[in-house]
Amino acid sequence: MSEDIPDTLGPNDTTETLRSAIGDRYLTYALSTIMNRALPDARDGLKPVHRRILYAMSRLRLSPTGGFLKSAKISGDTMGDFHPHGDGAIYDAMARLAQDFNVRYPLVDGQGNFGNIDGDNPAASRYTEARLTTAAEALLEGLSEDAVDFRPNYDGRLEEPSVLPAQFPNLLANGSSGIAVGMATNIPPHNLHELIEACLHLIKSPDARDETLMQYIPGPDFPTGGVIVESPENIATAYRTGRGAIRLRARHEVEDLGRGQWQVVVTEIPYQVQKSKLIEKLAELIQTKKVPLLADVRDESTEDVRIVLEPRAKTVDPEMMMGMLFRNSDLETRFSLNMNVLIDGLTPKVCSVKELLRAFLDHRRDVLCRRSRHRLAKIDHRLEVLEGFIIAFLNLDRVIDIIRYDDDPKAALMREDWSKAHVRATSEADYVAPVETDGEVLLTEVQAEAILNMRLRSLRRLEELELIAERDALMEERAGIEDLLEDEGLQWKRIAEQLRETRKQFGRDAPGGARRTSFAEAGEVAEVPLEAMIAKEPITVVCSQMGWIRALNGHVPLDRELKFKDGDGPRFAFHAETTDKLLVMGTSGRVYTVQASLLPGGRGMGEPLRLMIDLPNDVAIVDILIHRPGAKLLVASTEGDGFVVPEDDVVAQTRAGKQVLNVKEGAAKVVHRVKGDTVAVVSENGRFLVFPVADLPEMGRGKGVRLQKYKRVFGKQGSLELDGGLADVTTFDWDAGLSWTMGGGKTRTEADMSEWRAARGSVGRRAPHGFPKSNRFDPA
Repeated sequence: MSEDIPDTLGPNDTTETLRSAIGDRYLTYALSTIMNRALPDARDGLKPVHRRILYAMSRLRLSPTGGFLKSAKISGDTMGDFHPHGDGAIYDAMARLAQDFNVRYPLVDGQGNFGNIDGDNPAASRYTEARLTTAAEALLEGLSEDAVDFRPNYDGRLEEPSVLPAQFPNLLANGSSGIAVGMATNIPPHNLHELIEACLHLIKSPDARDETLMQYIPGPDFPTGGVIVESPENIATAYRTGRGAIRLRARHEVEDLGRGQWQVVVTEIPYQVQKSKLIEKLAELIQTKKVPLLADVRDESTEDVRIVLEPRAKTVDPEMMMGMLFRNSDLETRFSLNMNVLIDGLTPKVCSVKELLRAFLDHRRDVLCRRSRHRLAKIDHRLEVLEGFIIAFLNLDRVIDIIRYDDDPKAALMREDWSKAHVRATSEADYVAPVETDGEVLLTEVQAEAILNMRLRSLRRLEELELIAERDALMEERAGIEDLLEDEGLQWKRIAEQLRETRKQFGRDAPGGARRTSFAEAGEVAEVPLEAMIAKEPITVVCSQMGWIRALNGHVPLDRELKFKDGDGPRFAFHAETTDKLLVMGTSGRVYTVQASLLPGGRGMGEPLRLMIDLPNDVAIVDILIHRPGAKLLVASTEGDGFVVPEDDVVAQTRAGKQVLNVKEGAAKVVHRVKGDTVAVVSENGRFLVFPVADLPEMGRGKGVRLQKYKRVFGKQGSLELDGGLADVTTFDWDAGLSWTMGGGKTRTEADMSEWRAARGSVGRRAPHGFPKSNRFDPA
């Protein structure tokens, strides 16, 4: 390594390993992302970009009662003075603060198109205007009173607040979300009235348990409303640990249309769900028939959300239909809660609700003490000026002489000894005793400057009395502030008073302050048979030799001539119902499930079955059966292996199907529903064998056991090949005998099958007289 480093290094050049260089720089980037972009501050609940936007708007004097200003001007000032990033990102962040469907208590009052719940983007910044809201003003109150620390902006020209004073717990009130490097945050919004109630309880009982706070904060309060169906226990666990998930459903009601007709109207949708995409998803469910109970969806929304859901029939149960929609669409969502925040603006930590409220209260106490000390300094400065004014009134003639005749009146006022002074009195009640001190009484520079700037109109007796009254009031206020700074109990009492005022301003009785999200029990959506969801109608299922399938309306004659594609022809045709499930077995031994109601109509040639299930191109279809719950199937391979499987066990829930019969050298040959107590097997070379069904094992999956024995002979290429192999399998009742179909549609029955009965796995004997030469029980 050292030989590769050139010797011509300059005096300012340094060398370091690649691992160290990349590691240090990536760590710097990660910390910058965590602290300056993605995670909010636990104290004011804001990220730097939001804090800078609000501060820039306050510098532009965009008060809630003032006029609006172009958004382009706001984002430009924010970018130029405080946030050196793209103006598009700044405008997007500002627009979100103005969206009442994203923010529970908007911090920006927007005028113009700021987007909507459908997911439409805001208009360009040159077309919209904005100003601060009352809530944002509450977050900013106290900035001019040294309530928080200021830091230099990115180029050192100006200063910006490191955190806002925040009169209310904005982090929990409006929530936050963000993705940093190696961590993320996702905090839901809450009701401000409930948060303040919890804060007041936490002030009264600092050691309150998390479960106690749940009595005041039962759960989030989303701006779009909805119904929380998560259990209180799960919410309490999420609030205690800082992580969890909360299920949220749309709010709906059933409208009676008369004559037994009804429709469901959705009036509130889950938080952060775009209404347009929700409508598209519901329409897709109708098209794909995943929710057969739903017939139509209409969006009749104006300013309020109104989504109309029409059932397929008036006999449909509304709660059953909504339960299926909750399961298959965004009418029900899960809000993943991850309360990862910056503590004191520095340390990322996943906090509980109690820790977040405690961080806010500690911040409010720090703000209160800083504002009190700032006010104390202002009072001291004013008292100093008032003392100078009072001395000037006590010695008004001497002050006038100095100002009139002295070349440097300011210096002369400061040199003069004012220890012997008397006050003019118009009555005994107004008399003020002369100031007699052993030492000198000199004016300060501040006092002298204030006297020289005093107006002539102030030289009235009334003004002198007002000065004395103001001094006394300030002295009383100063004593109160000193007591406040020395007594922690008084501080928490003052904070509680401020919170009550905020609650009165933004609480449940204020406009928009009432809780929007309610609570309910989810209730389990019972699995119901398809007959209850789909109109039961007769159909005729037709599948061609190339695997194109369709469903004709009604039970049409199975010998009816149908059209097929060139080179294709009929293979399977049977009567079914729209509520049936079809079991399709491939030569690979895998069984697939197809819902009959989802089959394409019979007007065209249908659709390839391979598009509906994951049936490989090299796998052929063995048979298609209508599923009969509780029945049993006999499956067998060309090698003569097979077993009995419960039909309910082969029903698949996915397109991939279920592997039932394991095959290696051969392929699946027969799938037959068991209808008797005896099995009849016939080989390709005409060997016939009968044995009891009880000799076959009942399995869910496997290779099975030997049904019939076949010899292996040398083929033309010199390899061992199967002599014959399995041709067909059926079952029948021993007492009734075996029947099979002959040419011309005739049926022959052999009553006594004793001649062909032998042990399972035997070779068997020649087939009965009259058995089809195709060696099939049903030649069709």
